[in-house]
Amino acid sequence: MMKVPSVSVTYAQNRSSTTSNELGMRRMQERAYEMRGEQYLLIKSPPASGKSRALMFIALDKLHNQGLRQAIVVVPEKSIGSSFNEEPLSKFGFWADWNVQPQWNLCNAPGGDDGKVGAVGRFLESDDQVLVCTHATFRFAVDKFGIKAFDDRVIAVDEFHHVSANPDNKLGAHLGTFIARDKVHLVAMTGSYFRGDAEAVLSPEDEARFETVTYTYYEQLNGYEHLKTLDIGYFFYTGSYADSILEVLDPNEKTILHIPNVNSRESTKDKHKEVEHIIDSLGEWKGLDPDTGFQLVETSDGRVLRIADLVDDEASKRDKVASALKDPAHKNNRDHVDIIIALGMAKEGFDWIWCEHALTVGYRASLTEIVQIIGRATRDAEGKTKARFTNLIAEPDAGEEAVTEAVNDTLKAIAASLLMEQVLAPRFNFTPKTPTSGPVEGFDYGDGGYDPNKENVGFDAATGQIQMEIKGLAEPKSEFARRICHEDLNEVITAFVQDKTTIEKGLFDGEHAGGETLAEELTQVRMGKIVGTKFPELDAEDQEAVRQHAIAALNLTQTAKEIALSDEGNEPSANTALIDGVRKFALSVKELDIDLIDRINPFREAYAILGKTMSEESLKEVAAVISAKKVQLSPEEARDLARRAVKFKQERGRLPSITSADAWEKKMAEGVAFLARMKQEAANG
Repeated sequence: MMKVPSVSVTYAQNRSSTTSNELGMRRMQERAYEMRGEQYLLIKSPPASGKSRALMFIALDKLHNQGLRQAIVVVPEKSIGSSFNEEPLSKFGFWADWNVQPQWNLCNAPGGDDGKVGAVGRFLESDDQVLVCTHATFRFAVDKFGIKAFDDRVIAVDEFHHVSANPDNKLGAHLGTFIARDKVHLVAMTGSYFRGDAEAVLSPEDEARFETVTYTYYEQLNGYEHLKTLDIGYFFYTGSYADSILEVLDPNEKTILHIPNVNSRESTKDKHKEVEHIIDSLGEWKGLDPDTGFQLVETSDGRVLRIADLVDDEASKRDKVASALKDPAHKNNRDHVDIIIALGMAKEGFDWIWCEHALTVGYRASLTEIVQIIGRATRDAEGKTKARFTNLIAEPDAGEEAVTEAVNDTLKAIAASLLMEQVLAPRFNFTPKTPTSGPVEGFDYGDGGYDPNKENVGFDAATGQIQMEIKGLAEPKSEFARRICHEDLNEVITAFVQDKTTIEKGLFDGEHAGGETLAEELTQVRMGKIVGTKFPELDAEDQEAVRQHAIAALNLTQTAKEIALSDEGNEPSANTALIDGVRKFALSVKELDIDLIDRINPFREAYAILGKTMSEESLKEVAAVISAKKVQLSPEEARDLARRAVKFKQERGRLPSITSADAWEKKMAEGVAFLARMKQEAANG
């Protein structure tokens, strides 16, 4: 089994995430509460940051002080409904308690959605204030009672990434209608404001109505009391994963192991035998705990592991284990369970604070799902100083069909890794370098301080932001574009790394791999296409500003990681490694400008890691599959190149030359020639 160097980030443990103010609010909740007067509020915050309680504070203010009649909390599945149970908030300093009458927490009610829809109707006619139900129940209730029936209510949608702007997404369609009617208040909450299928969560015009509260992973983890280090890594294996699982599964770590979907190529197609094999590998089976249903396994050193099997299809057994895991009496007992083996459970909304290792076999359904799985390990708990996420991926084999499938999984795993590197890093705050530039308050510019004659990189430890000046950087003009550049770059980067053509070209057809794809084709053309598709309402100047900010954030993170790995000999990097890497890069070039950043292939370091860890034969097979699918220039790409050729002419007084020694100038000229041929062919009929 080959190990890929992990992304390893060490945090400051400044306790800001866990310390409460006089109203009982942690930092994220306080930030959200300051925006409680907004009619449309989007809270983007990691798992375990306290979104459910933040909603309680906001909803109570809307009910008591803003004239709203009722609050309806909508969650994707019944198990998450417990996050919104009654809470004595006044005990911790708030001016009211969160009260949910038992009959109005429909996640606890027996029966199907049909009966629960009727309960929603009775709630709307009652004087009670809070109802909790699933997304499905809410959708059916809106269908039955109509949009108008919900006027003057607060509708809070948890795990908002389940919503989609696609017309086929019923919940998304309902929310669009609510926004158009403009008679409700909406609070949207999510730890990952993007979808695995790359669909937009909201339409641009609806999204523009929302005010955003952003609390980053960096802020959350930096502010913990106990958890200090988080590793993200993926491994390649050959043969059956169950035969070598102990190479990555440490029985001494509290672990959630997600085995592969039975339809995936990693699966043996017999999930029960896989679980049995894993348990046998861990030690000698000693029976079942009669109270919890946990498997008891004695290891070679005499320890008895308590293993929760959530894969078992026998409902009574599985439900007993699931109930034991949720038992509040054992929430603070680290020794209650040691390993949880699951397939479709123990992901979104599952709360086990002691989890130190989230181990996932095979690529899961989406980047969103991976973010949610990682969130299971990022809870803060006493004595828990390290946590990690491991994705176990099968190496490609010789079969054509298997190779193609393996390539797709490998690309998805790399995309997930690139995204998580971005999510875990401090946030960038880019500004153009001008003669009048000066230091930004609150940023540490290193030992030399701010120097107007050189590139400047500052870091604000309190907010987890990197301040960076870049020559030639386009500034966003509209408020919406400014918000994207300051708040939503990770969503743009997610769309970029999820684009299959982009990652195939970037990894296996770049100059680093002996291919022909230029970095500018990725950073300018492909990222430009992503931004244009994602934000069609922005004008060309704002689209270019967003493109530049997004590619700068991605490329500077990758470059800093490359420098950090080089400096550290592939050992886990320190808390300042990324900031130090960015500073070293800025100092290593004569002028840091956007053109230089555009000339960096964002996938080159990922390819270098694959070259070190995947067998040479497998890497060649992957490259061959990509090469066989190589596509020629598309009309859309040619138009983008022609637009950039016009800008080239404005700057240099001539069009790009197709015989130029500069590869990017030649590529722009090819785009112009391609369009000319298209027009000629069209004219000739």
